[in-house]
Amino acid sequence: MQKPVLVIMAAGMGSRYGGLKQIDPIGPGGQIILDYSIFDAHRAGFERVIFIIRPELRDAFEQAIGAKARRFMQVDYAYQTLDSLPEGLTAPAGREKPLGTAHAVWCAKELAAGCPVAVINADDFYGADAFRKMYEYLLNAADDEKYRYCMVGYRVENTLTENGTVSRGVCTADENGFLTSIVERTAISRAADGRIVYAADGDAPAGEIAEGTPVSMNLWGFTPSFLPLLDEGLRRFFAAKLPQNPMKGEYYLPFAVDELIEAGRASAKVLTTDARWFGVTYREDKPVVMAAVAAMTDAGDYPRDL
Repeated sequence: MQKPVLVIMAAGMGSRYGGLKQIDPIGPGGQIILDYSIFDAHRAGFERVIFIIRPELRDAFEQAIGAKARRFMQVDYAYQTLDSLPEGLTAPAGREKPLGTAHAVWCAKELAAGCPVAVINADDFYGADAFRKMYEYLLNAADDEKYRYCMVGYRVENTLTENGTVSRGVCTADENGFLTSIVERTAISRAADGRIVYAADGDAPAGEIAEGTPVSMNLWGFTPSFLPLLDEGLRRFFAAKLPQNPMKGEYYLPFAVDELIEAGRASAKVLTTDARWFGVTYREDKPVVMAAVAAMTDAGDYPRDL
C-alpha cells in the first residue's frame, strides 16, 4: 500500500481572507496556521501534500505557501471548480458557490488514487498529537467487510473561543470507539455558569454538551476506497438534496461519511486527542492564537524559524 497523503482543503481561503496576501501571520516569524500543520504532518511521517485550491489562486498560493511546503513535502495541486464533477452531472445554472467539502475532496481523487488520505481544513491549528495519531492509524488501516475510516475527535471544551460562538460536529461513539452519529450544532458557547451550551437551530431545540464530548474539526482519515465512493455520493446529492437549494446547497464531508455508516458500509474510529484546537474564527481570536503559538515555541515544540 502506498504511504498516506495529506489533503488540505484550501479552496475557500482566498474568498474568506480577501486574497492570500491577507492571511494573518500568527507565529513569531510571521508563520500562518497552515505552516504549522505542514510541519506537524511532516514530522508525523507524511511526505506528500495535495492542496485543493481554486485555479486562479495557483500562483499566489505557490508563492505564499506551496514553495515553503516543498522544503518538507512533495506538493501537488487539485482544483475545485463547478465543472469538475462525475460524468453526466452539471452544476445548476447561475451557481457560483462551491459545492462543499466532500466535493472538494473528490476533486483530489485522481492525484490521491491508491493512497490512504488524511483530510484537514487549511485554517485550523490541529496540534502535533492529532497528526501522529492519524498517520499511525492510516499506516495500518485496511478495509475488510467494511470500509475502515477514522476521525480525530477533540474534547469540546478544547475547541471553544471566548469571543463568540462556534459550530461543531458533535460525535457519539459506541463502546468500541466507533462513530455512531455526528450532529452539527451551531452557536456553541460556554454559558455564564460554566456549562457548554448550543442555541436552538430551526426545529432543533437548544441544549447542553457535556465536557469531554468529542467533536469533529474536519480531520478525517480514509483508506483508498473513499474518494472513488464520492462519485456515487455526489450523484445522490445532486438527485435528492441539491434541487432543494440549487444555489447554496453543499455536500459536506461528515454527511458523506455518515451516509456510509448509516448504510452499514463503513466505520469511523474516533481517535481522541487532548490537544487544544486553535483558529481565528473572530478577529479577537488572533491574539489568543499568537500567544499560544509563542508559548509552544518557547517550550521548544516548534522552531522559531519554522
